[in-house]
Amino acid sequence: MHPLPRLFLFLAMLLASGWSAADEIRVAVASNFANTLKVLASNFKTVSGHEIKISVGSTGKHYAQIHHGAPFDVFFAADSKRPARLEAEGIALAGSRFTYALGKLVLWSPKTGHVDAQGKILETGTFQHLAMANPRLAPYGRAAQEVLQKRGLWKTLKGRAVRGENIAQAFQFVKSGNAGLGFIAWSQIKRPGRPVPGSYWKIPPDLYSPIEQQAVLLNDSATARAFVDFVKSPKSQRLIRSFGYDIP
Repeated sequence: MHPLPRLFLFLAMLLASGWSAADEIRVAVASNFANTLKVLASNFKTVSGHEIKISVGSTGKHYAQIHHGAPFDVFFAADSKRPARLEAEGIALAGSRFTYALGKLVLWSPKTGHVDAQGKILETGTFQHLAMANPRLAPYGRAAQEVLQKRGLWKTLKGRAVRGENIAQAFQFVKSGNAGLGFIAWSQIKRPGRPVPGSYWKIPPDLYSPIEQQAVLLNDSATARAFVDFVKSPKSQRLIRSFGYDIP
């Protein structure tokens, strides 16, 4: 059955029951998608009555937790590698993996006029610290390393890098002023109907590998499947786009 008819059937059944079987599911999410997921979870609760308990962290750490038995129902990763691995290991439900968003990397500073539109500030070096997520744990950190390598700057600047466990920590390093600028997710500063704060370089996608963000079911429950179908709905996909992602 197509996801939308199944979702509508499930919601119709819930309406008929008067929300008598309110449920809670646990969702692990990569930090770059946390704000978007919170809005999606709120919208889902409005139409279904069900709660989404969200756990935010790096994709690498979530993978390790799930691999060791953490009781999550759905995993929204920042890459395709870890969901594919969970599926191959038989931990995730076979055939449930899908790409929910394509992430975008930017170089950002909260200071107006600090980061130029071509990212030449990386060459001029007029900054002390450069924030980025840990490339070993976070796909956005790996993408940042690729950008610096392709620009021939990795050896020069890696000593100035302040590494966050995930992209949320990298963002906080820059926002707090502990780093003058940093590589962050476009979705962290892009908000529907609001101007983008500070200054930024929107990095050309040919400078880093595509950030294909995939989700996978870990528990075959009706509520978990309904939430996944809700995320795939046209209305939810428009919301995801409005937060600075592309949809495949």
